[in-house]
Amino acid sequence: MDRFEAMSMLVSVTETGSLSAASRALQVPLATLSRKISDLEALLGTRLLTRTTRKLTLTDVGVAYVASARRILEQVEEAERTAAGEFTMPRGELVVTAPIMFGRLHVLPVVAGFLAAFPEINIRLALGDRNVNLVDDHVDMAVRIGKLPDSSMVATSIGTMRLVTCASPALLAARGEPLEPAALGRFPCVAVGTPLPSPSWRFRDPRSGAAIDIPLQPRLTVTTTEAAVDAASLSVGVTRLLHYQVVDPVDRGQLRIILAAYEPEAAPVHLLHVSRGQMPLKMRRFLDFAAPRLRQAIGAGLQPSA
Repeated sequence: MDRFEAMSMLVSVTETGSLSAASRALQVPLATLSRKISDLEALLGTRLLTRTTRKLTLTDVGVAYVASARRILEQVEEAERTAAGEFTMPRGELVVTAPIMFGRLHVLPVVAGFLAAFPEINIRLALGDRNVNLVDDHVDMAVRIGKLPDSSMVATSIGTMRLVTCASPALLAARGEPLEPAALGRFPCVAVGTPLPSPSWRFRDPRSGAAIDIPLQPRLTVTTTEAAVDAASLSVGVTRLLHYQVVDPVDRGQLRIILAAYEPEAAPVHLLHVSRGQMPLKMRRFLDFAAPRLRQAIGAGLQPSA
């Protein structure tokens, strides 16, 4: 039997949570997957998995074995990458993820320049507003906007992004421009729906730095930031988005930024990657290429604008 193949299958089963899910992920027949793991258990002379009709769990021996198997497979993978030249020549495929609009506006131009400079590297750019798990989804580098939780990931700061409040000139002409957050009570608002929607918009007092929470009762809730921009441009209500999401309609005069003095602290923006030993040269080259260009691209987001 191929012991490394069986170890890899066992690790996949534990990561996906079931034999059937691992079978789909690996594109291997379920019967083959089950047989390979049974052969591995027979070789070791011990049971690694406890199977029931409802769930699958590791035995105590299985927990220790899977931890060792992961280390061995990572070492083999690193040795193969070294032999293939990934640590001595920048080549291979990079998987990069970013928020949809930020990725289209800022990351894609950087990727285009990087591909022109490094013809031996291919990039798969996955744009989505859901934060993926870099390990489980096999992602090399991610752009993250917002505070990061404590983790073993390595984060490279590329700047900060303002959270701005906007309204159309027509709406402001009809209702008057609010001079303080409390005045938003006389305005309809447009919110972007999230799994855990906030009941209020938070501002910051420019004198004391204290938080100011304004209760939120959306006139319209949408599922994308693009729709929020469009609705606010049509005078449906005031909206609140990251600066890069509204910079074009603000430049075109479709929206105006209001209450700039009361903006909360700008959100940090990072390039994130997994911390695991020596970084492949393709990742190092991308980090060195992308970080300064992304800093330059988002730098204007710190500048107050009307």
